[in-house]
Amino acid sequence: MTLCTVAALATIVLVGAQIVLPGKALYHYGWYNVAIAGMAVIVVVAARAPLRSARTRALRAGIAAIVFGSAIAAVAGIASGLFGPENQQVIGSPAQRVSVEGLGTLVFPLGVATAGDDAGVQLLRPLHAPLEISTRSGNLGNFVARSIVRTVVEIDAQDAFGNRLTITQPSGRSFLSPVLLMEHRQTIAGFALPFDSFNLPAAHRIVKAVLFSAAEAAMLQRGTEAPAVLFAVDDENDRPLSHGIGLAASGRRIRLGGLQLRAVVGAFPAVELVSAPNLVAAIAGALLVVCSTTFIALQRRRARYG
Repeated sequence: MTLCTVAALATIVLVGAQIVLPGKALYHYGWYNVAIAGMAVIVVVAARAPLRSARTRALRAGIAAIVFGSAIAAVAGIASGLFGPENQQVIGSPAQRVSVEGLGTLVFPLGVATAGDDAGVQLLRPLHAPLEISTRSGNLGNFVARSIVRTVVEIDAQDAFGNRLTITQPSGRSFLSPVLLMEHRQTIAGFALPFDSFNLPAAHRIVKAVLFSAAEAAMLQRGTEAPAVLFAVDDENDRPLSHGIGLAASGRRIRLGGLQLRAVVGAFPAVELVSAPNLVAAIAGALLVVCSTTFIALQRRRARYG
């Protein structure tokens, strides 16, 4: 019975690790899932002799429960490791709703975070109350989810006379949004920098924006102590304009190519999703193994000492 118990507990540990320490690449490796399956097979093989020699129905039921619990946990772990999706980061623009298969709908907050503003992403699921996803990992059945903070840039654009211009993002996640999510990277002066672009249809302009951290901006422009954005203004045919390139610190307005541009660097949440074994199945399997092992030990001790 010792080998059966050890293999069953090893199965629970291997599956439990996927829940307690989620997101590790090794959980998707074939050898890890073979190890889980191997432990479960050892449980079945090692339990055959104790099942035949058990003197009472209670002992047989306990041994069978260990086998069954190990199998439940193993199936949950292998299903997550082999068939679960790779780690993913769900990015959305303000007020956007993003549907995630097998989870629900993620609702992003209305605006970029400011000091004291801790609005997060809400998860909407049928027959469940809305759930706000926090920065601490939370198990959601077949997923472990947590909120992460990304740096974004909010743009205000005006023409030369101060008239506000509508900002569009034809290739962005939200067409009409002044918030650039900065999902792309461009190498400038040896730095891999986030960048994005937007259109100003009324002014017939296309603007590229490259984000510099405070330290990077200080290396390019003395006296800059805040994050900064490098603007490059082109015409509607992507042709560069004279005097169309300039660096502006966050919150400061700059005149380029007949425009007045102002960028505010802020924070906006995204959601990191990690595949995990089904929590209910894993807990049920673990309880069956632990409780049955304890029950069998007590039964054998009682039989030994009368």
